[in-house]
Amino acid sequence: MFNAMQLLLLEDDIDLGQAVVDHLEAQGHTVTWMKLCAQAEAALRGDPAIELVLLDLQLPDGEALDLLRRLRAGGERRPAIVLTARDQVSDRIRGLQAGADDYLVKPFDLEEMLARIDAVARRSGVTDPQAVRAQATSLDFEAKRALRDGDPVTLTAMEWALLGRLASRPGRIWSRAELEQALHAQAGRDEVESNSLEVIVSRLRRKLGATLISTHRGLGYRLEA
Repeated sequence: MFNAMQLLLLEDDIDLGQAVVDHLEAQGHTVTWMKLCAQAEAALRGDPAIELVLLDLQLPDGEALDLLRRLRAGGERRPAIVLTARDQVSDRIRGLQAGADDYLVKPFDLEEMLARIDAVARRSGVTDPQAVRAQATSLDFEAKRALRDGDPVTLTAMEWALLGRLASRPGRIWSRAELEQALHAQAGRDEVESNSLEVIVSRLRRKLGATLISTHRGLGYRLEA
């Protein structure tokens, strides 16, 4: 999935949190789920790969808006969407003033949540362009068109899924688990197992160039610009 992102969810409601994580991961996103403000703050300060934050307001160890204010005061600019049962206009204003980019009132539809994540990501410049050039390869994810040295190359759906995850952050090393998650979002588990990550990487190197995808032992794979 080309616009897959790495997200942080701060939510202490187990049922809602699990539903949100399952839905996001089914779309190819990677989700770090925290239940305490302190955990989320440490994750955001220590993991630059997180691209967007979903925040419940009231947590066992504090108010998420206080956390958001501290982060914004310290220069944190990653987009944040507030998830809350508070639906008063004054509450929404308070959230936006604290630095939230959007506000989603519980109970919310999971598809609306996805749409708001996409919209905030586009406004914030998180999502990547629909076309990527890397070495001698040109990839148009919207049209599903690949060129190598100007010549068209036919790619399978699984190959596009893997390229989409790699190309969403060129230069970043993606772990095996993250890449397999992107493949599972495209197809069922049995199909992924019959088209192992190594097999798909090997096919892409043969079709698009041996140095396009680099292997980092013990870490994962990276799309080389």
